[in-house]
Amino acid sequence: MAAAVFHQSLGSLLSPGQTNSTTNLTKLNSKSFKVEVGVFRNKFPRFGNMNIKAIQASSSSSPTSVFDHISSPSINTTEESQKKQNEAALILIRHGESLWNEKNLFTGCVDVPLTKKGVEEAIEAGKRISNIPVDMIYTSSLIRAQMTAMLAMTQHRRKKVPVIVHNETEQARVWSQIFSEETKKQSIPVIASWRLNERMYGELQGLNKQETADRYGKEQVHEWRRSYDIPPPNGESLEMCAERAVAYFKDQIVPQLQSGKNVMIAAHGNSLRSIIMYLDKLTSQEVISLELSTGIPMLYIFKEGSFIRRGSPAGPSEAGVYAYTRSLALYRQKLDEMLN
Repeated sequence: MAAAVFHQSLGSLLSPGQTNSTTNLTKLNSKSFKVEVGVFRNKFPRFGNMNIKAIQASSSSSPTSVFDHISSPSINTTEESQKKQNEAALILIRHGESLWNEKNLFTGCVDVPLTKKGVEEAIEAGKRISNIPVDMIYTSSLIRAQMTAMLAMTQHRRKKVPVIVHNETEQARVWSQIFSEETKKQSIPVIASWRLNERMYGELQGLNKQETADRYGKEQVHEWRRSYDIPPPNGESLEMCAERAVAYFKDQIVPQLQSGKNVMIAAHGNSLRSIIMYLDKLTSQEVISLELSTGIPMLYIFKEGSFIRRGSPAGPSEAGVYAYTRSLALYRQKLDEMLN
């Protein structure tokens, strides 16, 4: 398969409103994007102990139970119509340019923020999905992916607020509760997990890519970066990254899509390539040639148990680029009527 650049975006059906219940959410400081992210000590599980304090639902509380209160962004769409259409959107966004991308450094799981260009890319991505219903957001524990998700949602026409879910400790759960049912309805839960993190580049992290090629040879560095099953020193191969990312996707995200929730994932080049490999049934040789642009939303429609890739990078209009489904077109029409 030739190197592919998927410039797509999203479409989806509207999911039914959910019953209200107590939940565990916390407010986001939109000015500084200061959030408690995963703390990494030592190495990943494949290489030794790893003490992770990921921002995600605890094992005793499933995402479904945590988010039952969140109403769908669908506008007065009934549960019966949802069942008939049996369709949900999956939005994938690779984070915008980071400060280490700009410096041509291997970043991996080092937690660095976006550049000004990366911020602009995230905002532009948000404009592209501003008419698409989003019920849940998944992101990695790294700030550049979280910033991308938050900035993108500032452009959404429904103006719902993305709120990071804190269930990592009982105190975090209790302290981050929201006590206004109306505020809950205007919130979108955000779950962050290290399993969606970028591939861990081991001893290459922080090294300049060109200097590394000069030191080890271009062929060796290319093998570390582009082979499927050969990791860099004390790092992860793409295969190892795929094991954790795809397992998390199937265990945590697919059930939400099956329930009719429209999901956005803001993550990284290699974790998203891994998920796309699963969605498109790519071979290990095909996925290593897959290229993803930063800040460009991609669309999959989940329907009747299958994932259908939508969109065209050459579309002359918004509708052409995003390949709107009928249900998405109806959603946008109702959104126009509500806001105008």
